[in-house]
Amino acid sequence: MAEGKHCEIERKYLIRYPDSAQLMAQPGCEVWKIGQTYLRDGEGGQTRRVRQIEVNGRVEYTRTFKRFVSALSTEEDEARITEAEYRRLLLDRDPGRMTVSKTRYRIPWGGHVLEFDLYPFWSDRAILEIELESEEDATEIPAWVQIVRDVTGEGRYKNSQIARTVPMEEL
Repeated sequence: MAEGKHCEIERKYLIRYPDSAQLMAQPGCEVWKIGQTYLRDGEGGQTRRVRQIEVNGRVEYTRTFKRFVSALSTEEDEARITEAEYRRLLLDRDPGRMTVSKTRYRIPWGGHVLEFDLYPFWSDRAILEIELESEEDATEIPAWVQIVRDVTGEGRYKNSQIARTVPMEEL
């Protein structure tokens, strides 16, 4: 997690559901259990969320405020927060969105970190996110990952929209 204000540039892929044992076997793999709750939107359509993240038995809390820049980029303001602040911010949750639970496998690969998000409501698909240094940055994806398609510009595959409606079209 990059704290403070920064620009997040990422590619997002819809992939066939991966073998979690294969993900775990990758060198440097970290597993994050994430509960992501969206708050009411902020000024100018700013997306606001809080997360509870469990890593190696340790629980952390974060809050993130995002503004759309381009299909690949968002301006983010992200910070670690206390459990008390997390609970206080939850009082402003968006009632039209469910909390999104996911298991994230973070794997160093080709100079990037691959983030495989496995959700409890899908058994045939998952999301792969790759953060980039620039919008022109090339990505290297392991041959064992079965890409369905690039969904970088598809709003319905953003977690903020999945929290409203889970895409369930056939693959």
